[in-house]
Amino acid sequence: MEKRKIIRQVIKGLRPTYVPWHCYFTLEAKEKLKNYWGAKDLEEEIQNHFLELTSREIYFKEVRDNFFKDHFGVVWDRSIDKDIGIVKNIVLKEPKLNGYQFPDPLDNIFFNQIPAKIKKYPDRFRVFFVDFSLYERAWSLRGMENLLMDMILHPDFVHNLLGNIADYNIAHVKQSLKYDIDAVYFGDDWGTQRGLQMGPKAWKEFIYPELKRMYKAVKKEDRFVYIHSCGDVEELFDDLIDIGVDLFNPFQPEVMDVYKLLKRYKGRLSFHGGMSTQRVLPYCTPADVRQETKKLINAGREGNYIFSPAHAVQGDVPLENMITFIEELQSQKGFS
Repeated sequence: MEKRKIIRQVIKGLRPTYVPWHCYFTLEAKEKLKNYWGAKDLEEEIQNHFLELTSREIYFKEVRDNFFKDHFGVVWDRSIDKDIGIVKNIVLKEPKLNGYQFPDPLDNIFFNQIPAKIKKYPDRFRVFFVDFSLYERAWSLRGMENLLMDMILHPDFVHNLLGNIADYNIAHVKQSLKYDIDAVYFGDDWGTQRGLQMGPKAWKEFIYPELKRMYKAVKKEDRFVYIHSCGDVEELFDDLIDIGVDLFNPFQPEVMDVYKLLKRYKGRLSFHGGMSTQRVLPYCTPADVRQETKKLINAGREGNYIFSPAHAVQGDVPLENMITFIEELQSQKGFS
């Protein structure tokens, strides 16, 4: 069955022919897989179901060895974390936007690769990615500690900053929706492993209104809203459903009971993730990985579930464990 069609069925809560998947890997993990398969294009081997219509690297330019500047002016040190990095400068040193110039959300560099990607993988579920989409964008500009203090000391500034970021994203997304895509992904970590970073009251005051505006722009064009937020954010699910979220990632088993949640939200919210990247993949045997993969597949047979490790697979995961869950997914009856 066409991958695009089966993902759409799953999100709508229909029973799939097989449980689809989309798995992410860090640069270190990708190198292990490339060496194993002797492959340049891992997508041909993994057979993922999403087509990522933007590349994170479009947004970054290397300014010196291991230091990259994003299009908002933030410099990231990748000397240790090769995939994202650590913020090394505070762009907004004071709680004000005076003099700061947002980048152009309509710059063709973000969109000119879309037609070629769709042509290469016409059968995949097409997703336009907006990383660091709101809170993360704000703290990367202002500094996390500063931003959290601003929520108490300078709330008007926080509303202004988040509103401007949302305006940028809405313009960015509207341009992407001119193409034949299926969903928009918004990446924005709000959680720790013990709850929300800013607490529910601040989330509802500052974050929620801007999410509502951004998601509305997508739903207005009858596309799916796909979001990512690490940590324990289960308390937000009902609010998120109310404002249009269709698919949630990463669905971390360390902080959520993934099997209970699949039943509780059946027909209301779909989940992408579920395989432990903190315990099972790095530390368990291939037999354990196979067993957990089968368990998640069985839980997802009724729909509303797309398999994935709960986050990008790290470089410390044994190659055998990566190959095990990939082979188990591809061995499902109905997949060809």
